[in-house]
Amino acid sequence: TLCPTFISSLKNCNHKRLGIYYLLSSFIFGISGTLISVLIRIELYSSGNRILSPENQNFYNVKITLHGLLMIFYLVMPGLFGGFGNYFVVIFQGSPEVVYPRVNNFSILILFLSYLLLILSIISEFGGGTGWTLYPPLSTSFMNLSPSSIGNIIFGLLVSGISSVLTSLNFWVTILSLRSIGITLKTMSLFPWSLLITSGMLLLTLPVLTGALLMILSDINCNTLFFDPIFGGDPVLYQHLFWFFGHPEVYILIIPAFGVISIVISGISQKIIFGNPSMIFAMSCISLLGSVVWGHHMYTIGLETDTRSYFSGVTILISLPTGTKIFNWLSTYLGNPSLLLLRTSSSLFALLFLLMFTIGGSTGVIIGNAAVDLGLHDTYYIIAHFHFVLSLGAVIAIFSGIVFNIEKIIGSKSILPSCSSNNSFYNLVLTFVGILITFGPMHFLGFNVMPRRIPDFPDSFISWNFLS
Repeated sequence: TLCPTFISSLKNCNHKRLGIYYLLSSFIFGISGTLISVLIRIELYSSGNRILSPENQNFYNVKITLHGLLMIFYLVMPGLFGGFGNYFVVIFQGSPEVVYPRVNNFSILILFLSYLLLILSIISEFGGGTGWTLYPPLSTSFMNLSPSSIGNIIFGLLVSGISSVLTSLNFWVTILSLRSIGITLKTMSLFPWSLLITSGMLLLTLPVLTGALLMILSDINCNTLFFDPIFGGDPVLYQHLFWFFGHPEVYILIIPAFGVISIVISGISQKIIFGNPSMIFAMSCISLLGSVVWGHHMYTIGLETDTRSYFSGVTILISLPTGTKIFNWLSTYLGNPSLLLLRTSSSLFALLFLLMFTIGGSTGVIIGNAAVDLGLHDTYYIIAHFHFVLSLGAVIAIFSGIVFNIEKIIGSKSILPSCSSNNSFYNLVLTFVGILITFGPMHFLGFNVMPRRIPDFPDSFISWNFLS
């Protein structure tokens, strides 16, 4: 009886069912990424070697590589973009289904293949210890211990990219051409708008990443010299190609979270988000500006002063539409009883998202300045910044969306005890305290210039690392 049920679920093309599959798979993938991060924190609990042998420092970098890739491509993107997107975008559009249901089914099936290829990289040779950015020469030349591991990671990312492009194409066409009568782009809800913008960014930037990854593969296996400086190649070229995808990717992760938080705050306040057109305009501005600031990840490679000043200016400019969104969300609460904010866990999660995103955005303005970034680049300050924005902002948005929408998705809160009001409130408190204790000290470590991706540190850093 199980086999036909399993096969029928593999063939399922219903957008709601696939949305639930995406959410479940992101939960499973997220557990593996979280366990790896626990290993990282145990290693950094004190100076010296904790769980690494002195001979195998590479394993620490393997953990960091896999943690980054799993959390970005297998937790946040399937959860926010694939899960909530598939479930709700069709409902908001008033359409019966996405335009290409079978393509939708194919997208999630190949996501599992992608995950298997990534996990396979751990056991092939020594694992790929390059960091999630896969910079050459670490990933290409004689410094690379494990060509087959890098190959598995790259093939996994390529398959994941195909899945994302197909899903983006599906959402793009569905939102633009399959709306109910009376729903125009002006009157469309913020959630479909967030997915339309995210899909556009993915379709624009993923081909560039694909090209860069294929160039690394050909450098490893086909004797090409794209990134080998000894023979006239340029490793900085890879950085430009990677970050042209990598910075929009940050907004690809967080803009669907904006849509989910808008659903929650609008639902709790029982009104349309304050300044709805300005929210759409702000998200569009964020996506456009976010696509032209990739160089702020590369201040230390010797960019010209004019180039650095351009990237600094445009990076800080992104804070304007972002600040607009924060004030719009807060203004939506105005006129409601103050107790409304405290009525449900999902509303508290939404407020926690606003707090974490504001803190993370503020540190982003600081390190967006090229002069400051020269001192803080590759320190734990950078880690603290993007974890506050992404791992905490985006993951809290997933929590908030699930707690708020659980009755709509599975019919009853009682089926999932963790989403009952008491349990989700405990989850909220533990999450909030855990966030501040884990990632707060990293700001101070960064200001004391503790480098990232190094498994040992001076004894003077023990107290903050112990707290984390």
